[in-house]
Amino acid sequence: MTTVSPEEIKSLVRDMEFGTDGKTKQTKIRELAYANGLFFASIQNLYDAMGKKYGGFTVPAVNVRGITFDFARATFRAALKNKVGPFVFEIARSEMLYTKQTPGEFATAIIAGGLAEGYKGPVFIQCDHCQVSSKNYGDNPEKETTAIKNLIKEAIDAGFYNIDIDASTMVDMSKTDLVEQQEANGRLTAEFTKYIRSVEPKGVTISVGGEIGEIGHTNSTVEDLRAYMQQYKKNLPAGMKGISKISVQTGTTHGGIVLKDGSIAKVQLDFDTLEKLSKLAREEYGMGGAVQHGASTLPDDMFDLFPKKGTMEVHLATGFQNIIFDSASFPKPLLDKIHAGLAAKYPNERKKDQTDIQFYYLTRKRAFGDFKKEIWDIPQPNIDAICAEIEERFSFFFQQLNVVGTDKLVAKLIKKV
Repeated sequence: MTTVSPEEIKSLVRDMEFGTDGKTKQTKIRELAYANGLFFASIQNLYDAMGKKYGGFTVPAVNVRGITFDFARATFRAALKNKVGPFVFEIARSEMLYTKQTPGEFATAIIAGGLAEGYKGPVFIQCDHCQVSSKNYGDNPEKETTAIKNLIKEAIDAGFYNIDIDASTMVDMSKTDLVEQQEANGRLTAEFTKYIRSVEPKGVTISVGGEIGEIGHTNSTVEDLRAYMQQYKKNLPAGMKGISKISVQTGTTHGGIVLKDGSIAKVQLDFDTLEKLSKLAREEYGMGGAVQHGASTLPDDMFDLFPKKGTMEVHLATGFQNIIFDSASFPKPLLDKIHAGLAAKYPNERKKDQTDIQFYYLTRKRAFGDFKKEIWDIPQPNIDAICAEIEERFSFFFQQLNVVGTDKLVAKLIKKV
């Protein structure tokens, strides 16, 4: 075991992000992490167990768009304090682009955060929304398919042992038959599953997720899931391990619907459908259950319902982004500079009758990439204050999702390969 201070670790992460020899720094950080008992892992064994007998908790998965190292530290602190075993760090294909985080940089910054907090055990990194662009696929199917496979390979090599395939963009609502609607979705998810199995590390069964309803669109149904699984299983080789979870649409949108005053509109989440889909996924298809996206901006009194309704995994993103930008500790001069930069660079993204608050709320996620260096240079006391808010929020989610005290279960089920 090698002792390294949090300050030294952050310096290594900074050199990885902005230095001239990032790959060498990645290797050094990972070697330090492995030597100190951290390792990248698949959550598959836990989800297999949940498929046989639901565990009574919901696994939180958080999209980390910025201040990744310090954000991870706050998450690990909350996990250690609450003895939490299953929690997932994730980033979507689109987020990698606008936050300027490669899979290698992202996974390394996350595990470095665990190293700085003295965490030991599995670190679950997930490629969220490994999404097929329907436009790009329509223009050139082979090129888009290759792009997805290249991303999958890069992510797995970086330690992403959990991959969510999102071909829900390919659902064809012009068809009247549900099975035909889900044909491309099921077929492409099966193709990417086969590819994942061909490149996953020896001894690792990567947890693969599918998606039946594009978030923000029509709510998913039991019939949709059955139609999707019919197409998926038809295209998957017999005996091959399939998906361990299914993402569904039950009434949310990514980031929520922001009103003119900056508040978030209340939504009517269809918990009954979520419960039915989770039950069906487990009982008929051996999955861990259903996944709820776009949850971080929901009212606080909803979160204890997810484990009660058998939801297997819930995705959190924009709510934590809001903590960062809305914190009193985020430097106002930098925030003003970000707002001016967004207005100048993305005027075409501003919709008619949109207030400044609405425009900044919907575009500020891009600031993590456009102002990456400036955000990194925020004074450490400010970052620490922001991350204290993040840690407190994670403790709330861990308690509401009923994962407090699950560390021994994960230690039993998830072994280092």
